[in-house]
Amino acid sequence: MSKARRGKGICDQVAHGRGICPVCGRNNVKILYEQEAGGAKVKVCKICRAAIKHGKKTVSVSEPAAAEA
Repeated sequence: MSKARRGKGICDQVAHGRGICPVCGRNNVKILYEQEAGGAKVKVCKICRAAIKHGKKTVSVSEPAAAEA
């Protein structure tokens, strides 16, 4: 059985949900996960989301402004 509808939810997003992660700086990764950073929500990649959840990485307040510009 084929997986014809896989990824359907991100097809309507800009660049199919891909971009530069503001935490690790990796290019062309899926940035679909929202994290709180100084009262603002920032979208990060799956690996950074797990690292933030386990306390290995943090999102600084200055990074979200750089990611939106």
